[in-house]
Amino acid sequence: MKPGFSSMPRWSLVVALVTLSLAPPTKLLAEERPPSIPEAPPRAEGEGPFQRLILRGGILIDGTGAPAIGPVDVVVEGNRIVRVQNVGVPGVEIDAEGRPEAGPDDRELNVEGMYILPGFIDMHGHIGGVEQGTPAEYVFKLWMGHGVTTVRDPGSGNGLDWVKEHQAKSERNEITAPRIHPYLFFGAGREEPFTTPEQAREWVRETANRGAAGIKFFGAPPAIMEAALDEARKQGLGSACHHAQMAVTRVDVLDTARWGLTSMEHWYGLPEALFTDQTVQDYPLDYNYANELDRFGQAGKLWKQAAPPGSERWHDVMDELIELDFTIDPTFTPYEANRDLMRIRGDEWHEKYTLPSLWRFFAPNRENHASYWYYWTTADEIAWKENFRLWMTFVNEFKNRGGRVTTGSDSGYIYKIYGFGYIRELELLQEAGFHPLEVIRAATLNGAEALGEDDQIGSIEPGKLADMVIVDANPLENLKVLYATGAIKLDENNEVMRVGGVRYTIKDGIVFDAPKLLGDVREIVQQAKEAEGFTLTHPGLDW
Repeated sequence: MKPGFSSMPRWSLVVALVTLSLAPPTKLLAEERPPSIPEAPPRAEGEGPFQRLILRGGILIDGTGAPAIGPVDVVVEGNRIVRVQNVGVPGVEIDAEGRPEAGPDDRELNVEGMYILPGFIDMHGHIGGVEQGTPAEYVFKLWMGHGVTTVRDPGSGNGLDWVKEHQAKSERNEITAPRIHPYLFFGAGREEPFTTPEQAREWVRETANRGAAGIKFFGAPPAIMEAALDEARKQGLGSACHHAQMAVTRVDVLDTARWGLTSMEHWYGLPEALFTDQTVQDYPLDYNYANELDRFGQAGKLWKQAAPPGSERWHDVMDELIELDFTIDPTFTPYEANRDLMRIRGDEWHEKYTLPSLWRFFAPNRENHASYWYYWTTADEIAWKENFRLWMTFVNEFKNRGGRVTTGSDSGYIYKIYGFGYIRELELLQEAGFHPLEVIRAATLNGAEALGEDDQIGSIEPGKLADMVIVDANPLENLKVLYATGAIKLDENNEVMRVGGVRYTIKDGIVFDAPKLLGDVREIVQQAKEAEGFTLTHPGLDW
């Protein structure tokens, strides 16, 4: 469950949305009107698009999985890439004779020694929420400052009309923001639960008419879920599902994939499809789903109950999902605190980049979704380490056997903030066993394919939109160079330095100074701190 959908406590909203999906309403509202976060201001950043822009001398990582090559010149006309030309070999001075010529009105950008990548795609990017107190400008600039040029908002928690308005402004480049693909929570706008398959179909048709790109599910009774997914397919809508525990005993990921679900979020529903000697999770008898310490604590023991790697059931489930052209969007990063809470809470960027309201939202609180640190134990972390090992094993093998894996951050929860959480997801994919080139492909072309936009974005090729990330260090060598804070390195004089950080983010041919965007974010955070007299402290401590 995510940001800003309702003013009710987060845990209540989780239960409410699942309940809504368990039986639909008789009345369809034209527009749900949840509280929403401050809108993004008019764009005051970025140069372009130019009639013709030439990036000179960069090293290309094109997003397809191909190795780096360079130096190259990339020619952009308006918002389209028109030419990618190799202009030399490493260690040899570039011969000007073989380069695309620049006219008197062309803009040239020297990126020699820098790496050029496709714009990143966050497949699980909630645009903040009222509970987190995150203005749209804060969220968008953190994404753009980390090279994220496209997001799928899985739920449109600030209201579909609000998200569509920002989608349209982003398309027109009236605001500094990624491209937005709005998905809507299944049942949003209804006052009563679905009770018939036809009600579900009616809601899906209405959602398509309202301009949503897809639907985010949490589960529903089988007949209703099947009807909704079938109708979504007929309407050309994408679909994503967090297989919530309140519904997964009847509908797991194999069921939904067979009915047409296009992607699963997180991992719920997958271990359940791998059960061989049980039909429900081995819950303690005093378990209560509304108690999020119970929910997340026991979730860390779920993969251990599934069929093991290499087993017949393991392979059968994986084979079928691949055959169905299914997408797994794992979102490792928001769950990472479960295996090392103190480290994640102490990430170095919190002081400068985390808003006071967001920091308070993260703190232990029974009413805020995913703020469940009531008494997190060493045993919980040990269980979650094993959970990650098995989960990562499945995802990596799924990728190796031809399955599509994408990159989603689900930031705004569990000590993960926008942009930084996305880059951490890339690191966790590498931990899972992905080669860095496979990581970049998951972050770019795979996401574009999952969105049905791979003819427009996702790789650096002539004809595609000019969405690119330029970083002045090699991300294949060290993904940490993509963080706003860069990577720590010692120079020849034994002095500590920082290398990396995205230098430019290019969206639609518009060149954004990424450090400037991140400086704006730091200013937003500093102003909020000064207004409140806020000092960042850790839960239960006054220092």
